[in-house]
Amino acid sequence: MNSIPQYIIDSVRAFQPETALIVTLCVALVADLLFRRSRLVSAWIVTAGLVAALLLLGRQSSSAAASVFGGMYVVDSFSIFFKYVILATALIIILFSLFSNELNQGKRRLGEYYSLLAAMTLGMILMTGASNLLMMYLSLELTSISSYILAGFTKEAPDSSEASLKYVIYGALASGMMLYGISILYGLTGSVDIYAINNALSSGNVNSIALVIAGILTVVGFGYKISAVPFHFWTPDVYEGAPITITAFLSVASKAAGFAMMIRFFKVSFIDPASGSLTLGSWASLPGFEWNQVLAVVSVLSMTLGNLVAIWQNNLKRMLAYSSIAHAGYMLLGVVVLSNSGIAAVLIYFVIYLFMNLGAFYTVMIVANRTGSEDIEAYKGLGYRSPLIGVAMTVFLLSLTGIPPTAGFVGKLYLFAALISAKWFWLAIIGVLNSVVSLYYYVRILRNMFLREPEGDTGAIRLTAAQTLLLLLLLIPTILLGVYFTPLVELAQASVGIFGSR
Repeated sequence: MNSIPQYIIDSVRAFQPETALIVTLCVALVADLLFRRSRLVSAWIVTAGLVAALLLLGRQSSSAAASVFGGMYVVDSFSIFFKYVILATALIIILFSLFSNELNQGKRRLGEYYSLLAAMTLGMILMTGASNLLMMYLSLELTSISSYILAGFTKEAPDSSEASLKYVIYGALASGMMLYGISILYGLTGSVDIYAINNALSSGNVNSIALVIAGILTVVGFGYKISAVPFHFWTPDVYEGAPITITAFLSVASKAAGFAMMIRFFKVSFIDPASGSLTLGSWASLPGFEWNQVLAVVSVLSMTLGNLVAIWQNNLKRMLAYSSIAHAGYMLLGVVVLSNSGIAAVLIYFVIYLFMNLGAFYTVMIVANRTGSEDIEAYKGLGYRSPLIGVAMTVFLLSLTGIPPTAGFVGKLYLFAALISAKWFWLAIIGVLNSVVSLYYYVRILRNMFLREPEGDTGAIRLTAAQTLLLLLLLIPTILLGVYFTPLVELAQASVGIFGSR
């Protein structure tokens, strides 16, 4: 009997966090069938699985970068950083779900909900380390299919099914275009491995026009996942119609996975091999076509449209949807530079964005639980009726704007610093101006909370000890990272050194 090849053993060993999630998904599905009367058994199983994945991920943090399963997947410091962001977000979303009236009212069975959360998390984790275009596509589809179902999970809500259907239509179109781009890239280079694609591009024997078309089609898939303009049309309707928990999950974890996959694709496929290092991140692999100029235009469109349209929104989930589009534009600023400092700035921003954006959505969920409304009018007098919630929401909104001493200021500071050091002055100015515009619609919420009298019989919103603890868990880092951020910066800079080169 033949022994198992060593490379398979090494691959399985490096795949332990992902294996834990696969086992968690299977166990949660079976447990839901066996324990039909228990609504939370799947929640505890998925929580245990996420914690196990985090512990296994911690063991990988000190290991060298490894390419596994025949080059389909890479385990390196860059992917590990994003895995931490995604797993932490998933754990927080499960806690959100336990307190959500939207999910827990009635006799709805939630086993499928938590199982799909595990499947969606697995897909995002795979996206962070995919180094093969087919692996990128398959992981993107696993994430997308799970999110289609979860977006329409509260099907009794009037706009839930519509949101899910729009998500499916836009997702299918984007996936199809991405797959077509991948097929053209394969025809041009003879490979779907991004390192082999880089070698083919460096030879200079590839038709430039076909390559540009293939690259643009592939970017459609990335743009759809990160909600960048002009691939954003699904975002407002899906964010408004989906449960608040899923909206929050999509706004952070899904965006993180999309950015991780896009950065790896560009940084490996289009680097300048003459530099002799995968860490320099030059765009010179494709002379005559400036990818960074294209992404700069997408970034400006995302920031500007997201902020301007958010001004007219009264539904908080829809407002935060357009805010999410604008923040995708901010994070694209680091990708435009594609230097180590630019990518490190994106990583820093994602950790900060995790706390401040989830905090804003959690506050929206708390108010919706009490008032049954997501409209801005429901926030009148909130700062006096429930001071802790009002103050927390103020901090989250100021951080999203980028006002010191909140963590959001630090995130934008490093993004703009990377732009200025790369001499993208005009892009940095547009980013700053968009931050000023965003202050207007965030201040509308603050005005209602502190300068408007409540309407009708609206009493204080009382939080349980667990809800208060979760709110503080999001609030404290949003403040703390604004004044003490050196460890985060050092971790982010250390995570962009190697992209699993081989």
